[in-house]
Amino acid sequence: MKLLQVPTANLEERIKEELEENPALEVTEDHEDGSGEELKDEFDNKDEYEEADGSEDEYDNIDISEYVAEGDDDIADYKLRDDNYPDADEDRVMPHRVETSFHELLLDQLGMLVVDDRTRKIAEQIVGSIDDDGYLRRETASIADDLAFRQNIETTEEEIESLIRKIQQFDPPGVAARDLQECLLIQLHRKKNGVKSVDTAIDVLTYYFDEFTKKHYDKIQRGLNLDDDQLKDVINQIIKLNPKPGGDVTEVNKAESYVIPDFFITNNAGKLELSLNSKNAPDLRISEGYKEMLKEYDRGSKKDKRQKEAVLFIKQKIDAAKWFIDAIKQRQQTLYNTMHTIMDYQHDFFLTGDETTLRPMILKDIAERTALDISTVSRVANSKFVQTEFGTYRLKFFFSESLSTDSGEEVSTREVKKILSDLIEGESKKKPLSDEKLTELLQEKGYNIARRTVAKYREQLNIPVARLRKEL
Repeated sequence: MKLLQVPTANLEERIKEELEENPALEVTEDHEDGSGEELKDEFDNKDEYEEADGSEDEYDNIDISEYVAEGDDDIADYKLRDDNYPDADEDRVMPHRVETSFHELLLDQLGMLVVDDRTRKIAEQIVGSIDDDGYLRRETASIADDLAFRQNIETTEEEIESLIRKIQQFDPPGVAARDLQECLLIQLHRKKNGVKSVDTAIDVLTYYFDEFTKKHYDKIQRGLNLDDDQLKDVINQIIKLNPKPGGDVTEVNKAESYVIPDFFITNNAGKLELSLNSKNAPDLRISEGYKEMLKEYDRGSKKDKRQKEAVLFIKQKIDAAKWFIDAIKQRQQTLYNTMHTIMDYQHDFFLTGDETTLRPMILKDIAERTALDISTVSRVANSKFVQTEFGTYRLKFFFSESLSTDSGEEVSTREVKKILSDLIEGESKKKPLSDEKLTELLQEKGYNIARRTVAKYREQLNIPVARLRKEL
């Protein structure tokens, strides 16, 4: 079950761990004839051993008949590639990202300060205190304490503040700010070239920051005596700024840098075809060297205790390898069957990409059709992705509750959210639709829905209230 939860992006690492721990398990293409040489001497030099003292009862009943049978290659057959496109997986190349981290970028710019070793260490401490999003949220006094206790450097808050102001001139603009207001102001001051709207934007963020964030534009206009066109110019200047200057260059964990699909769905002349991403599941098999040692032991006539101990060890490793191969096979089969059922259930969506065609679907629906436990379906849906011609989706995307229409038909809440999103997208931004109006429009379309439900769906879609959607 644990293997079922592992996404394709991490499966390769899990298999590598098992290969390192179990010498009886190997990848088919990497097989070498010397596998198991560390134990082969146990059989090659068997005539040199004398019968060991003590009872051998615990080793007398070792049954290795199933391991020495001919024709048992144990080659994995769980790849489940599409027979019509056998080379499709081989053409998919994993992208690799070459990057410089955000903090490395800042440290590279320290050379421009032209400072002595002591000042450089203070500056490095400041840079090290900057968060990944580009903000310096550590208090100046705390930075001074860190320097005193960890590096034995005495400094003052004034000296640290002076260096912070210099670091705030680094790229990306807005770095080392203590809050959003300071971050945006730093960027605006960098843009000052006699442009009136930039100077006005600085005044807005300096004296009316709260009003601006809450879109109380009338108060700003009255306070600074601005007409609508001037306010528009100010807003255009501010919305172009970057609220997270470190976000564009922050080093990202490679496992999270790219979405690696677990499934691929293609439309072949109106027929949906499903295939698993088997790139990170190599062909596994039992080591031939270990199997050969068991055969040699079976052919021998004299079997001392030391040899039997070695055989027991080999048998345990082979059993573990077989179990792992079976677990991988079961994982792939369960993934395929579950995704195939989801594909059939949401057939119209995978053909058209239209979210309004999604049917209400819960875990129980798929569990009943696959004869799997609900918890098993949940594990498959967790952290798994499917690539379609319309984009790549989380499997969780296809699960939604149902909602009744006026005609008594059950529709997916995903469909309702899509229509809600379309209504908001098509609204007049000068007069955005309130939740009450959105409720009326949905009810006119036949969806029985309450205003509080509309508000909940809007929040789930990360869409702000009407007042915050208003534009001039």
